Amino acid sequence: MTFSPYAIRTIGASLLLGAMSLAPAHAFSDDEARKAILELRQQVRQMSEQTLQARMQLADRIEILQQEVASLRGQVEQLKWQAEQSAAQQSDTPTAQSNDPIEQASYDSAMELFRNGQYADAATGFADFLNAYPASSLATEAQFYRGSSLYATKNFKESISTLQSLVKAAPNDPRAPDALLVVAASQIELNSMNGARTTLQQIVKDYPQSNAAETAKSRLKLLQ
Repeated sequence: MTFSPYAIRTIGASLLLGAMSLAPAHAFSDDEARKAILELRQQVRQMSEQTLQARMQLADRIEILQQEVASLRGQVEQLKWQAEQSAAQQSDTPTAQSNDPIEQASYDSAMELFRNGQYADAATGFADFLNAYPASSLATEAQFYRGSSLYATKNFKESISTLQSLVKAAPNDPRAPDALLVVAASQIELNSMNGARTTLQQIVKDYPQSNAAETAKSRLKLLQ
């Protein structure tokens, strides 16, 4: 088919007008696409920020829970120690008796304070006894109960020092493993978990046949 020049010009003009009419529609679609991309980026950014915030909040909660667990462990240790001391007060007697009635009376006076829960006064009483009778057959007992009294008054560092000195000076004394249990309890109170583990492991290793060794094993499980 042959078109006249006029027809060709008419068709060309129509095509040009059609293209021009379509151009704004394409431009509008591009703008909408750009806007959608920007909005999507903004949403992704907001989601990332929310995720980061959620992670930080979760980390804070975990840390709080860990602190609460450590606090509960310390409370458990203290309750166990108090129960053990209560039983000891009812059943234990000194491993030795003094032939000097004045010396024995001085020891008994401090022990009475301890049994009545007057731990600060008991600690002072046992310290006075040790200063007056350093070579007494009751010295180890006095040192043990002085360290225990210091623990009860929350003087953990001095309790540790007193009881570690007892173990160092008399490692074979029957009170040595019990003294180390109180040392471990003090270390837990001071949040020295590694120190407590080492002390409890020492009890198990050096005093495997003692009652303290069984207690030490159970406490090591708590500290895992």
